[in-house]
Amino acid sequence: MLEAYEGWNARKRMMLFLVSSSFFLILILILSFWLSNDNLRLSAARNLPPSLNHWFGTDWLGRDMFTRTIKGLRLSLAVGAFTSVISVLIATVLGICAATFGKAVDAVISWIIDLFIGMPHLVFMVLICFIAGGGIYGIVLGISLTHWTALARVVRSEVLQAKNAEYIQISKSYGKSAWYIARKHIMPSIFPQIMIGFLLMFPHVILHEAALTFLGFGLSPQTPAIGIILSEAMGHISTGKWWLVVFPGLLLVVVIKSFDSIGEQIRILLEPASSNE
Repeated sequence: MLEAYEGWNARKRMMLFLVSSSFFLILILILSFWLSNDNLRLSAARNLPPSLNHWFGTDWLGRDMFTRTIKGLRLSLAVGAFTSVISVLIATVLGICAATFGKAVDAVISWIIDLFIGMPHLVFMVLICFIAGGGIYGIVLGISLTHWTALARVVRSEVLQAKNAEYIQISKSYGKSAWYIARKHIMPSIFPQIMIGFLLMFPHVILHEAALTFLGFGLSPQTPAIGIILSEAMGHISTGKWWLVVFPGLLLVVVIKSFDSIGEQIRILLEPASSNE
């Protein structure tokens, strides 16, 4: 009885943490649309420390850092969502193909996965982004082509396990087509893994987008992106303008941690057996 009560309380805490993290991210998106672009215009209020009028202070051009940070996070979230979807699609297609098209295809795809995993992650992203010409296109291509490998292995394993399930063998004995089995049986069984993989991939994508932009391989300097904000602030932090780095960097970490926690909590909630052990 006591164990059941503790398990229920732990589940309630996970749900509360999940809702609070989701609310925080939704609040960031609402604020990014609500805040006026007029706060990004040049003004005489330059290098002001944090105050009630400017929560995150202002930069060397008089732009409100709170507005720049929130709108930069919106861009990071948009790029992260689009890039994560592409990575999930690549992982799902290759994982299913590896598990269903025989040993030869499985060996080739497994070799490609090992090749991508074996290469230095950030160097590979920078190389792809540089070849693609930088910008949003280069970031999306560079990150999406390097973040699918772990999920592809999970999908492959899940499909191999599902193929040997009794209900699929019964479906085959009734003459159901491979497309029917994939659509009605295999896809529903791997969908939770795909969703969890997407949510856990999201924070890594956002962090790497900021890293590529910080290194100068990403978005243009005119774009209000977190990587650009941090990169520009590095030239002013030595003069005592600490707020140019601390607040954007701290908020980026909180957003990444929120997404990571959402994915982890959903994974635990979808696997009650493992969470009770």
